[in-house]
Parts: sequence; structure tokens; C-alpha cells
Amino acid sequence: MDRYPPIADHGLIGDLQTAALVSSRGVINWFAAPRFDSPSVFASLLDHDGGGYFRLAPDHPEGSWRQLYYPDSAVVVTRFMSPDGVGEIIDHMPVLTGATPTDRHSLVRVVRSVRGTVHFGLECRPRFDYARAGHELELASGTATFRSPGATAYLQGNIPFERDGQDVRGGITLTNGEQAAVVFTMCGPDGEAPPPLTIEGVTEGLWNNVDFWQKWVRTSNYRGRWTEMVHRSAITLKLLTYAPTGAPVAAATMGLPEQIGGERNWDYRYTWVRDGSLSVRALLDLGFVEEATHFTRWLGDRLREREGPDDEPLQIMYRVDGDPHLTEEILEHFEGYRGSYPVRAGNGASGQLQLDIYGEALYALAEGRAVREQGGYQGWKALAGILDWLADSWDRPDEGIWETRGGRKDFTYSRIMCWAAFDRGLKLAMEYSRPADTVRWTKARDAILEQVMARGWNEKHQALVQHYDSDVLDASLLLAPRVGFVAARSPGWLTTLDAMERVLVSDSLVYRYDPQASPDGLRGSEGTFNLCTFLYVDALARAGRLPQARYTFEKMQTYANHVGLFAEEIGPSGEQLGNFPQAFTHLSLIMAATTLDEALDRLRP
Repeated sequence: MDRYPPIADHGLIGDLQTAALVSSRGVINWFAAPRFDSPSVFASLLDHDGGGYFRLAPDHPEGSWRQLYYPDSAVVVTRFMSPDGVGEIIDHMPVLTGATPTDRHSLVRVVRSVRGTVHFGLECRPRFDYARAGHELELASGTATFRSPGATAYLQGNIPFERDGQDVRGGITLTNGEQAAVVFTMCGPDGEAPPPLTIEGVTEGLWNNVDFWQKWVRTSNYRGRWTEMVHRSAITLKLLTYAPTGAPVAAATMGLPEQIGGERNWDYRYTWVRDGSLSVRALLDLGFVEEATHFTRWLGDRLREREGPDDEPLQIMYRVDGDPHLTEEILEHFEGYRGSYPVRAGNGASGQLQLDIYGEALYALAEGRAVREQGGYQGWKALAGILDWLADSWDRPDEGIWETRGGRKDFTYSRIMCWAAFDRGLKLAMEYSRPADTVRWTKARDAILEQVMARGWNEKHQALVQHYDSDVLDASLLLAPRVGFVAARSPGWLTTLDAMERVLVSDSLVYRYDPQASPDGLRGSEGTFNLCTFLYVDALARAGRLPQARYTFEKMQTYANHVGLFAEEIGPSGEQLGNFPQAFTHLSLIMAATTLDEALDRLRP
């Protein structure tokens, strides 16, 4: 078997403060604690030999595997079928719904024989602090304690295990309905051991977990054509949201490549203003008002703090607690997924200038008015101050939405979203009768539109292009009709869609842009971008091209993994690439589904 499973060969489990990936062979090969953005404990996905892993799976040379989610939940079931018997591994993390961060997080693993006889083998090999910190093992009856300078972990269970150096291995044979369980609990260096494990307690906790997720999903008001995919995406977004602050991370992982063997290997375990802001509309469309409200509060706090780099009011991304410091480093001891080096922790793009974030932030706050999240007079003054600053600052080159490292340019998308910031600010000021320099904002808004149509339009393509003085197309512009910058069926926008179809669309899948035509400062290439494919569906539906929109949407579903999850990109052979699962992809799936549903419903007699 390949030393590295396919990126898509995983289910996601989590407790709303951190998450883990479980492969379809019963291996937990990614887990960071106590938060999404903490150092890893298991990271064999980034270094097979040294990253650490937790395997609990049948020891059998023959058989087939299947992995699924228990319906409408975040409980992963991995099933093994062989001539001797059928076994199951059930993985979950007890949900932490409170507002208080904790350093105690548990991976609960239950194994059972469905029929026949199955022998399950166990290997638990934690590697703390990205495998940079050693640990010592203390072994007692039913409990293994792993002590590292910055953390302690406990492995408890009724599966017999034994010492293997400073790690643990073991196994158990189960027959016809018998079951066993192990729990791996991470805590601080002085954390006490959990109470003794009992099968009754583990079983009760499992069903409590299922009940939590199923009750939450039932609050969705989505009744459209793609309920299973939309609800799976909603669960995934919630799994990727840090409950104490309401801030979603872009993905559960770091360092997974956009091209195998390439250098586009970023750390996505942070909160992007852009991604989080767009998630507000997706969550409200499904009726998840509490989640949308929580993030707009977090965003409002960032606006009031005004701690961006170089006197910018906002930074493009933050840690889940709002900390703006995301120093990037290379983990030189990790070989990277299938040799995709370097592996980066932290994200140096946090210091980039990306002016589009102000449009997305205002878009979120304007959409969020439906949840009465206004922040009072002081909140409005902070927001108005941002727009006053933007009125003097919008007409500058920046690094753009894709965080290119090839220098600043006059990106068309950045200008469009600055237009959206003023447009939403003016509407809010009028609707709520708030004090504002509306003359100045209106002048800036109108100047942006005039500039974009004069300099962002390309006669050759008859389309809006990536940046001024270029003829490169860019799929980020698919958001232009959603924010109201262009009419969805205007002639210039329809020819822009036609140009994108000719240049960026490959068998219904959409590239962000052509890095060969627009060098971004990095070597190599990348796959089609899942976010852009769903934005394309949204734009097609708004343009009235419903057969094409539905075909593209339905075909995109076939690229989801076996449990309905998407990474960042689709590679040339249909494989999933990039960090996994990606929140941006799943929120854009929800946006596309709701837009397409509404358009199709309007066709009914």
C-alpha cells in the first residue's frame, strides 16, 4: 500500500475546537491540539516515518473497506469486510459547545465485530510539537501515559496493549457483536488522567454525539434538491469553526500540496476575513442564524481593534482567537506529503495587502443585519471609520485574492469588492439613519466603477480581466454579479462568462487563472479550483443558463470524496489536491445550491 493515502481518502471528525482526519484504513494521520492552529500530535500525512499516527484497524491481508458518516452526524464509520468476518471502527470526538477554550480533547475509537471473527491491531505513536518534542511513556493497567514537555496524552481502553519503545501497540480479537474501545486524550502538561473507561460510558457518549449533530442539522431550513450534500457541507463548516469565538478556519490541515512535489503547500488553519465573511450568507441561507451572528461579532471586534499591518485597519487573516501574529516557518524535518516540500507552519501571506477584504467584511455585516447584529453606535462608528479610510486608500496595487507572491498589481476583483464596501456602507447608513460621509463614499464608489469599466475591460476577450493592462482571465470575478457590481444578464457580463468558459473551464471544472500567463512568483502549476467551479454554477444560474448550471453542479458532485468532502482543488487525474477539507469549497457549494434551487423553482408553473 502507498505510504501516503490519497488526500481524499479521509473522513473528518472534530469537537468544535480542533479536528482530526481518519483514513479509510482506520489510521488517524492528522490531529493538532488543543486548537486547529496548534502544533500537530499525529502528522504522518506530512511525514510518513516521523509524523506520528494512531492506527486501529483489522489485521488481515485480504478484504475490502468502506467508510461513511453516520447519517447527519460527524461520526465516521469505517467498515472492513473479509471472508472471516465484518468489522467496524467508529470514530468521533465529544463535542465542546461552550465558549471556554480547553486543552483537553479526546479521540474516541470503538471497534466491533459485526459478524464472524475479526482481529483488530492497534498502534499509537504520537509525535508532539510537529514531531520536534520527544516524550516518555508510562504504562499501567489499561492506561498509557505519554509525557512531553508541553503536553500530556493518555491512552485508555479495554484493548490489551504493550510498550513499543516510547509508543504503544496491541490488539484484540472480537466475534459476533463483541466490541471494545480506546480513548486518546490530549491535555496540558499537568493534566489529570480521565476517569476509567467503560463501554457503557463510551456508548452513551457516542449516541449523545450523534444526537447533537442530528438535532443541529434539523434546524436547517434547506428543502432543496441536494439536501444530503448541502447538509454535509453545513456540518463540515461547523466542524471547521472554533466554537469559543465563532471563527471558521479555512481548512483542517496544513502543508497539503496543490501539486504533488510542488511548493504550493500552505497552512490553512486560520480565519480569513474573506472566507468567513462569505460564510455568513451561506449560513443565513440555511437558517443557521446563531453561527452567522457569532462570526459577525468576531469580525466586528477585528474592525474595532484596527490591528492590520502597515496602518491597515484589517489583516487578511487571523488566528481563531483574533491574534494577528502568524509567523511562517518551514518544518525542515518533514518530507511533505509524497515528497511535497517545503512544509510550512504559519502563513506569511498574513502581512499582504488585499483590499478586497473590506468589501467582503461589509458584505457580511450588511447581510448580517437580518440577525440584528449592528454593534450599536460604537460599532457603526468603527465601520464608518473603515470606509473613511478606504475612501483614501482603495486606488492602490495589492496582492489580490489569491495571495500571489509575484508582486502587487491593480487587481480588478479587489476594486470590485472595494465598490461593494461603499455600496453596502451607503445602504446601511440610509436604512438605519446612521451618520456617514455619504458624499465622499458615493464619490469613491462611482469612481471605482468608472475605473474598472475603463481599465479592467479587455476588448480582445470582451471580458473583465484579472488586473489592469492584462488580458488574463480570473475566476474570482464570478462574484461580481452576486455583490451587484454587474447585472447578471447584462451583455458585458455574458461575454465575460463566455470568455471564462473558453479559457478557464475544463470539462465543467474551473481554474482560478493561468499561472503561466500571469506568473504568481511560485514554481509549478495547480489543479482546477473547487471554489471557482461552484462560483461558476452560481453565476450561470443568475445568468439564466440553467441547464449548463445544473449539469456543472451535478457533475461536480462526482468529484466529492466517498463521504461528501472536498479539498481545495481537483488535479489532472481527478484526484483531490490541497488542504482538506476546505471550508471555502463547502460554503460555495451551499451558495451555488441555494441560487440554483431558487432559479429552478422559478421555472415551475
